[in-house]
Amino acid sequence: MKASDGPRDLYLTEILGQPAALRRAGRAVLEQRDGLRRLAELGDGAEEIVLTGMGSSYDACQTVATTLADAGVLATTVNAAELLHFRQAVLGPRTLLVVVSQSGESAEVVRLGRQLRTRTERPRLVAVTNGLASPLAAIADLVLDTRAGPERGPSTMTFAGSLVVLTALTRVLSAGTDADLGAIASRMADDAEAAALAAERLLTDPEAGGRRLTAWLAEREMLTILGRGVARAAAEMSALTLKEAARFPAESLESAEFRHGPLELAGPRLAVVIFATEPATFVLEERLAAELAGQGAAVLFVSAGGPTPPGALGVEIGVLERQLAPAVAIVPLQLLAWQLALARGLRPGEFTRASKVTTRE
Repeated sequence: MKASDGPRDLYLTEILGQPAALRRAGRAVLEQRDGLRRLAELGDGAEEIVLTGMGSSYDACQTVATTLADAGVLATTVNAAELLHFRQAVLGPRTLLVVVSQSGESAEVVRLGRQLRTRTERPRLVAVTNGLASPLAAIADLVLDTRAGPERGPSTMTFAGSLVVLTALTRVLSAGTDADLGAIASRMADDAEAAALAAERLLTDPEAGGRRLTAWLAEREMLTILGRGVARAAAEMSALTLKEAARFPAESLESAEFRHGPLELAGPRLAVVIFATEPATFVLEERLAAELAGQGAAVLFVSAGGPTPPGALGVEIGVLERQLAPAVAIVPLQLLAWQLALARGLRPGEFTRASKVTTRE
């Protein structure tokens, strides 16, 4: 089956829709330069930046915190439920709070925003959402629209679109009020196009790609997904995707954490995905992959390019804008989840216990 041919189920349709979603988000940044200007104003004088969300939206926040740190700007990621119930007191008028919610309707983020609105001294609230008509959008001081479009299954297009807008947000907050917003927006559109092309390459023949990965996984029932830096977003998102779309239990860890105990799992029963898209730690990921493969584990090594460690299966995504790499790197895991769902007799992308939008705690 080619990407343009044959019948598609819900989930495959949305997986294949990601390149277009990346392009829409790139155009959205170009068309929201006034919003970027307002973002620079809200960020000016902020003493702390806090990023929050739930599920895949929270996973996307990891890319911002890591990249801002490289620019000398400290940003903290906090799960919205923890922030709502236990850490809300740290949010003051000098806090820039970035809330990522694809629907803008998730219970925790809406409740948090409404509680903050009742305070006389409250943080500056920036929302990143898919669309402008939502409870969260009505509460925020600024809304940045990803324009991902309608989505019914596990996050695919919405995750990709949020990474584009969050990359633009990162660049604006790094540069401050001196930011060249026109240049940032233009470059963002170019970077989104490069990511879209890379995703299209991985989606040329989704059925063959999915079969290749299910053969790699074989009968293993333990799957661990590792990443560092911005690749943590890909690792967390992939584990969530496998649980949601295929009911397959997968664990996500920061790569270094794997050596602190879980390394004991290494062996023929274990499958490991390593996202090695961060140049600073590529050699460490390469070494870990070779070691695990040598111990009989099935290793999938996703990287920008270069030689694949001995014994591992390699997937190259190409050199991309750092914060957009996770949007492309997770494509093979989406195809794996799709094929696993089919093999288990499930209807891919359709929720049976959870729901697309979680509106209660």
